[in-house]
Amino acid sequence: MKRIKYHKVRKVQPNYLEYTGEYKTEPVSMQLFVFDEEGYEEYKNVSLDRVISECKDELQVNDVKWLNVHGLHDVDLIMKIGGLFQIEPFIIGDILNTSRRTRIEELGDVLFFSVKSVLPEDEDGGIKTEQVSFLLKDNVIVSFQEKKSDYFSHIRERIRTGGGIVRKKKNDYLLYLMLDAIMENFFMTIERYEDRVEALHDGKIIRNRDFTASVEKSRDDLNYLKRAITPLREALYNLKSVKEDEEIETIRKATHPFFARLHQKCLEMLDQIEYDLTSLDSASSFHFSMQSQRMNQIMKTLTIFSVIFMPLTFIVGVYGMNFDNMPELRTANGYYWVLGVMVFITICMVVYFKKKDWF
Repeated sequence: MKRIKYHKVRKVQPNYLEYTGEYKTEPVSMQLFVFDEEGYEEYKNVSLDRVISECKDELQVNDVKWLNVHGLHDVDLIMKIGGLFQIEPFIIGDILNTSRRTRIEELGDVLFFSVKSVLPEDEDGGIKTEQVSFLLKDNVIVSFQEKKSDYFSHIRERIRTGGGIVRKKKNDYLLYLMLDAIMENFFMTIERYEDRVEALHDGKIIRNRDFTASVEKSRDDLNYLKRAITPLREALYNLKSVKEDEEIETIRKATHPFFARLHQKCLEMLDQIEYDLTSLDSASSFHFSMQSQRMNQIMKTLTIFSVIFMPLTFIVGVYGMNFDNMPELRTANGYYWVLGVMVFITICMVVYFKKKDWF
């Protein structure tokens, strides 16, 4: 069975920027939100020129600006966005190279955060992830997604309606909300696998081949999720545990408790995955133990029948010999006497086995 793992990509040469993912069919699009506590502006399918003018508008210097980019295969556009916010080229390379693990890095007044986000199951029931990257600078946050998805629909709706405190906060709180949305997808995926593990425990999959395949696939998928969540836990731990003299400029001190909650969620997810993996091992052991017990019961029944028929077969074999001087062969009721003895032996053996509780 093929092991699930991160997709292999060809190596990217140094100083050469190239998108290494697989989502290249849909055109790249951008969406911009500019908001404060009083109101918001939304621009769909916004051009880069409009983004530049909004970011350089002195009247909106204190407004939070969220630029969401769907699609990474337009490398020139990604490079121009990086140039707008004066991002180092190697960070642009990390945005485009989707084989990188989750990490957080601060470069001066810019915070870079990349994370793996789980996608809905494909036709084969497997798991895929996409890389989502974030750039924070001043009051601007840029999110890069490989493809269009509805991770952040509820966040957009909060901005539009003024629900919650999102318009009262800055871009670091917006980062928290987006990371929380990504982690909710992990929670929902883990819950689906919990249902599968329960189905295995309930014995809904009986045949050995189906059971073994289901166990191995669930184990591989859970380990895949674990590999995606563990680096996120490490990144959030580094973020929440910084000292005051090492405080990240783009993450305000008031927002640290929110990221501590995300770290706690990571721990909960990893604990649940470990529990599910243990449950899989338990289900597997229980299943094969039951199969072995069932096989032993069958062998026991067959053995009892064999033992019962052994003396009967011996008697039949004796009287099946073609000797002329066998006195019982001339007995008038010999046939019935032999049948009676065979029945008596059978009853005695059945009673004996029953007293021994062998069946």
